[in-house]
Amino acid sequence: MKTGAVQNAALAARILDALPQTQCTRCGYPDCAAYAHAIAASEADINQCPPGGTQGIVRLAQLTGLTAKPLDPAFGVEGPRTVAFIDEDWCIGCTLCINACPTDAIVGSNKRMHTVIEAHCTGCELCLPVCPVDCIVLENVSGTATGWSAWPQTLADTARKRYEFASYRRTWEVGENEKRLEEKALTKLADLPAHSQHTDPAILDKKRAVIEAALARARAKRV
Repeated sequence: MKTGAVQNAALAARILDALPQTQCTRCGYPDCAAYAHAIAASEADINQCPPGGTQGIVRLAQLTGLTAKPLDPAFGVEGPRTVAFIDEDWCIGCTLCINACPTDAIVGSNKRMHTVIEAHCTGCELCLPVCPVDCIVLENVSGTATGWSAWPQTLADTARKRYEFASYRRTWEVGENEKRLEEKALTKLADLPAHSQHTDPAILDKKRAVIEAALARARAKRV
């Protein structure tokens, strides 16, 4: 790795440590780590994080040597810490909010009532747009305190650990699902006539070609 790349990576790591870890994507990036790397690479400004607020901008200014500036309203406004709550009378158990939550703060199962674990909710709001029945509301839990005054470092550290674990789990689950599908396809390919309603060799050859092409695409994705 070249010296410049090493320095950028080190700066990105320090910037990431200074971000609130809400993983809300309001900065315009998929998570706090991506925003940190963008700042380090001079691809994003330091005033794009509403959860960090004014104090967060000052933190980033000190790390980067850039001048502190007001929060860019295009990315939102600084506000109190909020926590999501689910109206259990309206919840239909669709699991969409569970999949959207970056810190696994929502528990429940398909067609069963869901509940938010308040201590792990970052107030990211990502569950709101995916709820088909609008049964999720945000409540102010910090009063007049905003930014880092409402979101202490201990909560940020916990949120970061939970997000990293949730990301790992989801990646693992995708890999396991792909593995199961590939094994199923290989089994079918090994004895295609036994796994098909057709006996016409021409049709079986077309099916074989489709399965082999799908396997080739799956293998190419892993390279």
